[in-house]
Parts: sequence; structure tokens; C-alpha cells
Amino acid sequence: MANRWGIPIEVETLVINRDRKCVYCGVTFTKSNESRKSKQTWEHIINDIRINGPENIALCCCSCNASKGAKKLEDWLKSKYCLTKGIAFGIMAPVVKKYLENENYK
Repeated sequence: MANRWGIPIEVETLVINRDRKCVYCGVTFTKSNESRKSKQTWEHIINDIRINGPENIALCCCSCNASKGAKKLEDWLKSKYCLTKGIAFGIMAPVVKKYLENENYK
């Protein structure tokens, strides 16, 4: 069975256990929803809802997700948001780095 985003339960479980902080900016998620910055959201690294494997599904903070929106990851990483927040290859989670390495980004 999948959740409302079509993510299979086994992928959801794996990602929840893998991603304890934002895969982009590294902020640690909190249990409370006091801050948008520390609230976890589902993220498709490649903006295609049909790709629901653990290589494309991740957890990121609400701020990064809102900023990225439907942008390609490579384009978003050049945005003012990422430059201001210091979001770069070196601080991203391995799942994102793996995608970028496959895309020959650096």
C-alpha cells in the first residue's frame, strides 16, 4: 500500500529511517511543527511523481521544498536561496550526492 503521494510503504519506511535531517540544508527535523524550517516534507529529487524509489524520494525541510518547488535540482542549486543558505554539494545527504554524481554535476 502507498501513502497519498503514491510512495510505497517500504520506501516511506526506509526514507524515514534514513533521512533524519534535511537532505539539502542539513537542518535536524523536530517532532513538533513549531517551525517550518525544521518540519520534514516529502521530496522528489527528480520532479517526477512516477519515480517513487528510495533513490528519488527523500525528506527535506519545508523551506527547502518550498524554494525548490518544480525546479530542476541543478537549477535550484544555483538559486539565491541556495547561495544564501550555503547549500552546496559538500553538505548534501548521500542520496542527493549520488543523483548529482550520476548527472555529472560538481
